[in-house]
Parts: sequence; structure tokens; C-alpha cells
Amino acid sequence: MEPVELAQEPKTKLRHGRTALRLLSFPVLLVYLELVLRLYMGLRPDYLPVVLPFALSGGSLLAGLTAVFPRRGNGILFRLLALLLCLVYAGELLAKQILQTYYPLTTLATAADNRLGDYSGVILTAMGENWAVLAALILPGLLLSLFAGRLIDFAPRRGRYLAAVLLTAAALHLLGLGALALPWQGDMTPGRLYQMDTETDDQVEQLGLFTTLRLDIKHLFLPPKITPDRDFEVMAPIEPEPDGSSSQPQGGGEEGPGEPQIDTSPNVLDVDLAALGRESGNGDVQWLADYFASAAPTRKNEYTGMFAGYNVIQIVLEGFSGYAIDPELTPTLYKLSTQGFVFSNYYTTLHYTSTSNGECQTLLGLYPKNGNPITMKRTGQLGTSLPFTLPQQLGRVGYLTLGYHGNYDMYGRLTSHTNLGYDWRQYQSGLELEMQGNQPAWPQRDSYVVEASTDDFVNSHRPFHVYYLTISGHMPYSDNRVVAPYRDIVRSLPYSTVTQNYVATVMEADRALKCLLDKLEAAGKLDRTLIAVTGDHIPYFNIDVLEELAGKKFGSSDAIQALNESAIDFDVYKNTLILWSASMTQPVPVDKVCCQVDILPTLSNLLGLEYDSRMLAGRDVLSDSEGLVVFSSRSWRSDRGFYDRYARSFTPAPGVEMTAEEQAAYVAATKKRVGYLLDSTPLIVEHDFYSLLPRYITSNQGENRED
Repeated sequence: MEPVELAQEPKTKLRHGRTALRLLSFPVLLVYLELVLRLYMGLRPDYLPVVLPFALSGGSLLAGLTAVFPRRGNGILFRLLALLLCLVYAGELLAKQILQTYYPLTTLATAADNRLGDYSGVILTAMGENWAVLAALILPGLLLSLFAGRLIDFAPRRGRYLAAVLLTAAALHLLGLGALALPWQGDMTPGRLYQMDTETDDQVEQLGLFTTLRLDIKHLFLPPKITPDRDFEVMAPIEPEPDGSSSQPQGGGEEGPGEPQIDTSPNVLDVDLAALGRESGNGDVQWLADYFASAAPTRKNEYTGMFAGYNVIQIVLEGFSGYAIDPELTPTLYKLSTQGFVFSNYYTTLHYTSTSNGECQTLLGLYPKNGNPITMKRTGQLGTSLPFTLPQQLGRVGYLTLGYHGNYDMYGRLTSHTNLGYDWRQYQSGLELEMQGNQPAWPQRDSYVVEASTDDFVNSHRPFHVYYLTISGHMPYSDNRVVAPYRDIVRSLPYSTVTQNYVATVMEADRALKCLLDKLEAAGKLDRTLIAVTGDHIPYFNIDVLEELAGKKFGSSDAIQALNESAIDFDVYKNTLILWSASMTQPVPVDKVCCQVDILPTLSNLLGLEYDSRMLAGRDVLSDSEGLVVFSSRSWRSDRGFYDRYARSFTPAPGVEMTAEEQAAYVAATKKRVGYLLDSTPLIVEHDFYSLLPRYITSNQGENRED
């Protein structure tokens, strides 16, 4: 019998070896994928004590999952999971390279709805530029799929095997949780991020991609409790007293003898926030009520009601940067940006889900949630009350409110923008587009969309508010149908071909704007119309374009490509905001720091509308309130200086002097406010906070408000 036993020994060792490979394959694969991603994206290695235990724990669970079924089922599931993991990592890398953010799995339905085929050129370009790392990520999955049957024993394993696997996974998970408790430094720490469903980029860096995606699925069913703390008193030093000492538009001044007194009362509604919070029976609603009650309102000023009763046309330009404005190439944009209110410190900050969240800032006056669900889409899904939007405010006083977008129903706009108060028109919903065969031409020409829509409102007997979300400036900046009319002009410019093409898209936006002004003038409506123009975001996939146009560098090429805010010049976000009317006799310079969230309250004040400035993230730029811009990373810039979240350092603005104690108090207060501004939006949306206001408005202010 001894020879037989000796002969069986190699077989036993082989079986044990194949079992060990099954046990180790997924843990090793996940560690490999995390390391490749981190090395390529330049993520910090000091978070590996958190990333690795969680990756090993997740891999152990997958090893256990592929052991409980019959042999054939285990083999099929093993191959599918191995290949899927590799594809997910490759896809997330592409998402980060193209969209400057990693995408949670729960956002995939939105991505699928957004006709990715229209952006095939961008996707193919990104795949070509990153082919080596994509191959490194996908190859292990392919090899395991092809050769796993020869290397791994897929016989069902339960009992002690499964118990050992689960215990190993649990022990590694506890090790990861223990690493969260280490004394990490910084404003965002692994422990804090583990409890959040926002800040996806930080989560990937500090927790790992696998853990980020796992938490995303968990939070779909068990949303985290995100109510911030209640330290509202610390915010008091942020807002100046109403003495006119803060950064104001130039050109104003004190009233002369006999001149009417300027109303400087606060822009608020007479709402009993204390009663609202007390009677809500909801901790989040109570927090919002207390927060808004403690917030300093902006005050009316010499510009309040300046354009009362005017028509209002608001335009959000796709992928726009003011660095492309040129007096000869884009004369209309140049004229309006230099002859109206002239903003020298305006930023279009890039927050998660670029265009949709750019709209969120512009149309809602709120910072979007930096994660899933997408804020604007969510407001439509829930039917969230949004009484402070322009179409809601102006619709209540009799305005015609129309909105246009030359594309399909992207990001659920048919629902969300109708909920905003617009009669929303897009492809297959009331807007005629240029066609190629039986499909809309891509990209649409903005001038065509304007031509096709102006008859809807320009001769209206009612005042009108019209919103355009353009499309011609969408990446990729290839030699396409939008560029064609301007090709001969831009080819003479001393720029790369891509930059020339981008300039052509801005020229198309300029043509559309001129067409709109000509239509208004022909109808005798131009002098009584206020034009507001901004970008949804910068052309983030082509930062080299902005560097060419600006004549300066905004950071290293790798950092810029990923918009890694730890290593870029934040002036990359600097942009142009147009607020202009033909009735203005001279430009009004505005030096205050401002951004997209400030547009809504500024317009509301200029139009003389009743709103509550405490309940918006933005501030009326023309008021005496201090300017503040919040970036995606939670770095921020104010009139008094710039705070770098990564370096945890504050640099005072030129001419600003603070003692060390004053600076520490100011930074602490502003950081607190920044957190409240970002954390309040999902609470407002999910709890439909604004819908509660009418019951608690204690004066006739609420008589015409939404029920």
C-alpha cells in the first residue's frame, strides 16, 4: 500500500494548491487592481494601511461566494466576477480621465440614459491615451477567465473551508476599521469618509475603489446619517456688519443731499423658522431651520429692483471659458462682458457630474451633492418644491417661462426642469432640431436652436423668462459640423488644432447670442431685457486649450488632466459672468469673489423679487456680504484669502491683514460654513424643506407663494 499512498501524495498537494489558488485569487487580484490604479493616478501611498485590509477582506468574501455552488456554477461565477472586477476598474479610470471624477455604481443608470455613443470620440481618445494601464487592468481578468479551469479546483466547498474564509474576511475587515481610527491628519480623514456618501475622489484615495463602490451600494439601502453639527455661533464672524465695509461694486457711493434713502433691509421672508423646526418632528429639518435662522441674510442695496419687470434671458454655455473671448472673434460676448456688470473674480467651480451640477449651482443657488444621487435629477424624481428658482419666482408674477436644450432628455431634464417651473422643450418634447437622417445632428448648432425658438416668446405680450442650455461647446473639440463655418478663420490662429476648434465653438455661441439680441431688438424688447450668461463648467477634458488661450500654466499636465485640486492653480476655474442690459449706460466693475451659486440671489435682487437669502448657498454679489467660492475639494476662496484644504494653509488676499488669532478664528468659521453649505443641499432636497415654508410665513409675503 505504501507505493499507492506515495502516488496519491502529489495529487493531494495539487488539490490543496488548486484550493489555495481559489482562496487567494480574488484577494490578490483586488490588491493588484488597487495598486495599479493608485500608481497610475498618483494617489498617496500612506493610506495603504486602510486600502489593503479592505481589499483583502472583499477578495476573501468573493472567494467564499465562488465556493458554495456546484462545480460548474462556481467556475462560471469565478470567471465572470474576475472579468467584471477588471472591467470596473478600467471603466472607473476612464471616467476619472474623461469626467474628472470616479462614478458610483448607482449612477450607471444615469450614464446609460445619456447616450454615450454621442461621446464616442472622447472615449476612444481616452482609451488610446491610456491603453497601457487599461491593458494592465483588464489582462488579469482575461487570463483568469481563460485559464482558471486548469489552475483552480471549483468543487463546492462549505463547512470548515467556508467558515475559514468568512472568518478571514471578518478579521481583515476589522483590521481595516482599526486603521480608520489611526490619528490621520487633515480636513478629510478615512474615518470621516467611511461614514459619507459624498467626496468620491477622496474616498477612492483614502479607502480604495472597491470600498468606495461597496459603500455606494450600502448607502443605496442604508443612507448615512449626515446631519452636521450645530455650532452655528462660530459662523458669526464671517459676515460683516452692514456698514458697507466689504467688497462692493465700484461706482456706488453715499447718497448726496436730497437723494432718496437706499433701502438696506434684509432679503428675507417673515417665516417662523423656530416653529417650523420645533413642529417638524424631524432632526434634519430641525437642523436646517436652526441653521437658516442663524445665517446672516444679505441686504438690499442700490441695485435692488434695477431691472424690475424686465424680460430675463439666462444662458448656460456648454464647456465655456472666458479665456476664449476676443473682441474680433467673439464681438458680442466681448461687448456684453465689458459693458454690463464686469466681474473680475468669478469662478465656475467644477463639482461632481459637470453639466448637471453646473446647472444646480446656477439655477438653484445651491452647491450640489458630490456623489449619488445627482442633485438636479433627484429634484425632478421627488418633485421637490423649489420656490426660489427664477421660473418659480417670475411665474408667480405672470411671466412666461420657457426652457430649451438642443439634445435628448439628458440627466432627466424633462422632469427636473419642468419641476423648476419651465415649459421645458428639447428633442421630442417641443423643440425642432437639425436632423441627420432620422437622428438629431450632433452636435447641434446653438444658433439654429435660437432661430428655432425665438418666435415662441419674442413677441409675447407677457414679460418672459427664457433659459437656454447650449450644446455646441461640448467636447470633443474635433473638426465637426459646428466648427465648419468658422474653419477658415480659426485655422489662421496661432494655436493647436484642438484649441482652434474650441475657439470655433465659442464663436458659434457668440453667433447664437447675436441672433438672440437681433431678434429682441427687432421686436422692440432689447432695452427691457436682462441677459445673464455663464458657463456650466470649464472645458475640463482639454485644460491645455485653456493654457494656450490664457498664456499661462495651471499646474502639471497630470494634475490638470485629473483636475487634482491638490496640485493645480485654481485660476483654471476663473471665468466670465455676463449680466447685461442695453439700458445700462456704463459698466459696473465688481471685484468681489463669486461663483455660480451667486447668480440666482443676485438676479432675484436685481429683479426686485421677494426671496430668503438665508436659504440659498449663494449670496447677492452686489450686496455688502463677503464673497465666497467653494471648490469640490472643500478648498475655498473668499474676499479675505484662499484656503488650501490639502496643505491646511490660509493665504490672505493682497491688502488683507490679520493677526494669527484673527486668522485662526476666521478660517475655523469659514470651514464650518463651507461644510454647512455643502451638507445642507441633500437635506433640503430629500426632506423637501422648502415645501414646509408657506405654513410658517407670518405676513402677507406668503399669500402668493406656493402651497
